[in-house]
Amino acid sequence: MKISKFFKHFNTVLKHKWYVFIYSCKAGIPFRGLVHDLSKFSPTEFFESAKYFQGDRSPIAEAKKVNGYSKAWLHHKGRNKHHWQYWYDVTAEDSTPVIPYKYTVEMICDSLAAGKVYQKKSWNKSHQIEFWRKEKNRIHINKKIENVITETYEMLEKEGINKTITKKNLKEIYNRNVNC
Repeated sequence: MKISKFFKHFNTVLKHKWYVFIYSCKAGIPFRGLVHDLSKFSPTEFFESAKYFQGDRSPIAEAKKVNGYSKAWLHHKGRNKHHWQYWYDVTAEDSTPVIPYKYTVEMICDSLAAGKVYQKKSWNKSHQIEFWRKEKNRIHINKKIENVITETYEMLEKEGINKTITKKNLKEIYNRNVNC
């Protein structure tokens, strides 16, 4: 692994964590933002991700392309409740349970931060809903949580981050879709 990739990956993780922290504070879940993705600093995740660092997308995709799997991803998704994969259980009667509020909001903040970090100056408020519309058909997530995410990103596209990512607004969206 090149030392430059090591530091570039480290910088990207810090930048991502910073955005997640900012959005999590706005969303009223600062602790989730503080502890977000700490497993990325574990040797299993960090060194593989640094090795496959690209700069404009997650290194996990490149590791999967080269190896057919990613040890970093397998480690990460099992330790971070803000990923829908953490909650998906193919053997359970309801394989897609409703993800609790704080992790759903952290998932939204995580995706938003990833978009900002990887898209850099080309990111705009339509990015999240466009990305979500492509992604949602390939994932296994509870329909209620899918609706929360869709409504949030649709509002983000119309109203922007400051009106969308607030504790009051996200709580209303979650309750409207989950407690219906």
